[in-house]
Amino acid sequence: MDIDAWVWWLIGAAALGIGLVITAMPELGMLAVGAVAAAVIGGLGGDAVFQVAVFAVVSVALIAVVRPIAARHSAQRPQLATGIEALKGRQAVVLERVDVSGGRIKLAGEVWSARPLNSELAYDVGQEVDVVDIDGATAIIM
Repeated sequence: MDIDAWVWWLIGAAALGIGLVITAMPELGMLAVGAVAAAVIGGLGGDAVFQVAVFAVVSVALIAVVRPIAARHSAQRPQLATGIEALKGRQAVVLERVDVSGGRIKLAGEVWSARPLNSELAYDVGQEVDVVDIDGATAIIM
């Protein structure tokens, strides 16, 4: 029994798709799309050289165009900060004097332990401060 070339391309696309799911490498998905394009050409009666050329052109084009866009999006900070990232940069009110030995602030409706970014500074009760960082359960303020 002789299997048509387009079937082999679809088998290759399925194998690449499985590899994509297992390894989470998006390039494998782009190669799978190239294999599907080659299968379409094979199903329409294109010769083997044309099928390979379509596979190469589609795969390389997808990798050249989609990969930089995906890399740019993954490098961006998330639009909605959550957890301790959402607390950085917010203002707080000093509840208990904050100096190098510590103190307490009210941040986002909760009481937090705090210490100053600059160990030479101290903040008095009622003073508004900015949260620079969170170190464990301690807010670093200035």
